[in-house]
Amino acid sequence: MRKFLLIVVLLPIIGGLGWWYFRETALPNYGPAYREYAYVTNGKSNNVSVIDLRTFQLAPSIRVGSAPTGVAANPKKNEIYVVNSGSNNVSVINAERNAVVATLGVQGHPYFIDVSHDGQRAYVANSGSNTLSVIDLERRITLGTIRVGNGPGLARVSPDDATVVVSNRDDNTISVIDAKQLRTRATLTICEHPEDTVILPDSSQAFVACTGSSQIAAIDLKKDHVLALLDVGKTPVSLTLKPDGGELVSCNFDSDSISMIETYSDEVGNSSLIGQHPAHAVVTLDNSRLYVTNFGSDSVAVYDIDLGKRIATLPVGRHPDSLALSQNQNYILVVDTESGDVTVIQKRKPRKLEPTEYSLLTMIPVGVQPNAIVVKAFMMGRPALR
Repeated sequence: MRKFLLIVVLLPIIGGLGWWYFRETALPNYGPAYREYAYVTNGKSNNVSVIDLRTFQLAPSIRVGSAPTGVAANPKKNEIYVVNSGSNNVSVINAERNAVVATLGVQGHPYFIDVSHDGQRAYVANSGSNTLSVIDLERRITLGTIRVGNGPGLARVSPDDATVVVSNRDDNTISVIDAKQLRTRATLTICEHPEDTVILPDSSQAFVACTGSSQIAAIDLKKDHVLALLDVGKTPVSLTLKPDGGELVSCNFDSDSISMIETYSDEVGNSSLIGQHPAHAVVTLDNSRLYVTNFGSDSVAVYDIDLGKRIATLPVGRHPDSLALSQNQNYILVVDTESGDVTVIQKRKPRKLEPTEYSLLTMIPVGVQPNAIVVKAFMMGRPALR
């Protein structure tokens, strides 16, 4: 039987850019073995909210460690990993059972986790210990602990799984780690307060956002040196790479703008005002649309990459931060940190007389101080869908 959500309220979009539709919406039919969940870490509830994306209903929450922050999904098996910054450990969640099956100790004050593309390892930067923990996800043991720079905030593994880049916020450096030999290959001084990092699909370059100097550092990972320092807007807090790797988006929190960076020429292209305090962004798999959370104006901006301009602004809950897309790209899931909920926006072909292709599907309450979100889609008993 096909399920429906009945939505009957109509509100104006922020800024008069259109109309925000609420209407009866038919949910897709799924096979009995299909599962798709969104996992949201709740920093002050010490749990993870689980949203069933087949029905947009809450499943039972999962108790984890203290002050959970970062979350990641294994691309090869049905597991989710939650970083608990208060208890200095990682909770391993079996996605088929939605239960914690292991807890792995790391070191002081971890915040983020990244998983290798072969699904065998996880990397956790420990900001309070100035170390990188390398975890074997098959055996669920720590393979090694590597000394890095001061105040490491984030570790990112390259697509070929050969290199890990650690951004060290307190000494303005990055550590380049040889993932096979588990040793530091290079330490490079870049720009002020490096944080978010992305790596190109061919693993040739990394880009690191420096919030203190309003720059993006371009790093050659073949020769381990700095190629360029690119000036962007004030306080670039996050980076988003298009799936094709050709462009990079910087969210400039204190300039209310985004900057588009040409990754193969290391040049800043156009910059656009996007909303008050843009925090995070996500790009659709077809490289056509960019969705940006505006933390200061409680909205999500829709940016058409081909046209090079914002085409809509959609109201959400209070202080939106992280966001994710569903497997079919038809739903935008927005974590509202202050109101403690997830706004679900549906994208569909507009009907006759409807001025927008976006509609509010629902708002789902989660825990206190939700931080991060990840989506996991899979068939029961099989590896995750890619």
